[in-house]
Order: sequence, then C-alpha cells, then structure tokens
Amino acid sequence: MEIVEKLLNHSRLALSKAITAVENEYDDAVKIMTEIYPHTGNAYVLGITGPPGAGKSTLTDGLAKEYRKRGKTVGIVAIDPTSPYSGGAILGDRIRMMDLMSDEGIFVRSMATRGSLGGLSQKTGDAVKLMDAFGMDVIIVETVGVGQSEVDIVKTADTSMVVVIPGMGDDIQAIKAGILEIGDLFTINKADREGTDKLNIEIEMMLELNPERVAWRPPINRTIASKGIGIEAVIDSIEAHKNYLIESGRLAEIRRARIKNEVTAMLNDRVNRYIDKNVVETPEFEETVRKLQTREIEPYSVVDKIVGNVLK
Repeated sequence: MEIVEKLLNHSRLALSKAITAVENEYDDAVKIMTEIYPHTGNAYVLGITGPPGAGKSTLTDGLAKEYRKRGKTVGIVAIDPTSPYSGGAILGDRIRMMDLMSDEGIFVRSMATRGSLGGLSQKTGDAVKLMDAFGMDVIIVETVGVGQSEVDIVKTADTSMVVVIPGMGDDIQAIKAGILEIGDLFTINKADREGTDKLNIEIEMMLELNPERVAWRPPINRTIASKGIGIEAVIDSIEAHKNYLIESGRLAEIRRARIKNEVTAMLNDRVNRYIDKNVVETPEFEETVRKLQTREIEPYSVVDKIVGNVLK
C-alpha cells in the first residue's frame, strides 16, 4: 500500500492519515495494520497516568524535550476526553504541546477516549504500533486521568509512571485503588507546593505494604515540570527501569502478555459484532425476548442454544 510505504519512509503526513484511518475504522484500516505489523516491536512505550490537574501534559512536554536532547525521536499519544458533540477528542493536550510541533523528531496525536471505560481508546494500541513502525524510539501514552480504571495503561506500556501532586486534600486517595500497583515509578509534580514531603512519605509507606515489589523498588522523583526542574532524573529512572526489565527478562514477558491481551480483545470484538449482526438483530431474537418476558421460557437454556448454534 502506498500509505504504508510512505509511513515506513518517515512521511509524517502518511503517519497522520494512517492513525486517522484506524481511529475512524476506514475500509483500509485493517490492511494498513496488517502491513505495518512486521515493522513494529522496536519502540519503548512509556505510560503516564495520574489524577486530573497533576500536570501530566507539561511533564510529557518536558520529557519529550529531554529525550530529544539525548538523541531519541518521540511519539506522543495524548488521550483526551471525548467531545459530547462530535465524538472527537477535546484537543487540550495538543494545544498545550504546540511548541513541540516544530520539531521533526516529535509527533503528537490527540485521541478521544470514545467512552472507553479505562479512559484508553482501543485504538491507542494501534496508534502506538503506527508510530513504532514509523521509527519513533520512545512513545509516550498520556492518559486522561479519570481514576481507578486508569490501570488499563498497563496493557499498552512497558513502563508506567504515576504522576501525583501535593495539596489535593486527602492526597493518597488520588493514587489508591489499583493505580499504586501499576506504578513502576512515581513522580511528585509541582513539588514546590506545601505537602510534598508528606505525600512522599505516604507513597513510601504504601509501597512498603506491597510485598510483590521485591526485585524493583519504584523510585519517587520530584519535579516542577513548568520550570523544567527534575526532568532529567525522571528519564534516568525510566532508563533504569527499562534496563531492569531487559536484564530480568520481564520486558519479553510484558510484551507477550500484551499481545495475548490484544488478540483476546480482537477476538471478543469480532465475536460480539457477529452476535449483534446474526443473532440480536433478527426477528427470531425479538420473539425469544417476548417469550422470556412472558416467562414461557428461561434465559439459561436460550443462551446455551444460541452459543451452540454460533459455535457450529
């Protein structure tokens, strides 16, 4: 395909068009993904999550610039809330990262959550693969920050970073409920605020309560991203985690699990679509629902029968 050839030859326009095709499920989307797949698996994927207002976009901006200083090319997938009107992304992150646009070694793309529970659109993984095939060294996935369901970031990233800020009332509530478990490293942003030491101690205490963290102890860095303070130390920690994953063999395990999750999700999606089209949207199913409503039949044997017919 011409668009794939251009993408592999580092055409930014082709990359942009390919992501649009995948995001909107155009007819050629599957063919594009099929052709680029052999060229993926080279980029390192960093996931950034944390509560709204933690300064994730400013931090992402700083990390991208530091990676460029170190000679790395960077792709950024900024997951934005979905516009209730158009279904598209409310492009807050892309507006905040305008000064990155002039750098040919950085590519920023905002994507809508499209109602995805984890705040991560299923298309995010495809966008990451496209940037990977394009030749980006590092791909940063910055999530919307909507709470507990942010654990979805683990399914996409090699290293997951949780960003928190002091002074959010009950600070630790912001990183409870599963987010703590996914953090490979923690960054306290806006660290010039009062309460930074207290928050640092609280994270340390919660990490002590997690006995699974034996081989890798998540470091806690402090940044003032708006002033570019502390960014180098964060990247050093990311590189240290990457080296740990490679040396321990964990990186291969993580990526194998990711492929398994992706294929499982694709299977579920294909099966669901088939059932919707060939079972649910039929007059027979409407009649079955009517009989269920009047209690002439019960749902358990109905489901068994439908599954049996589908599997034939």
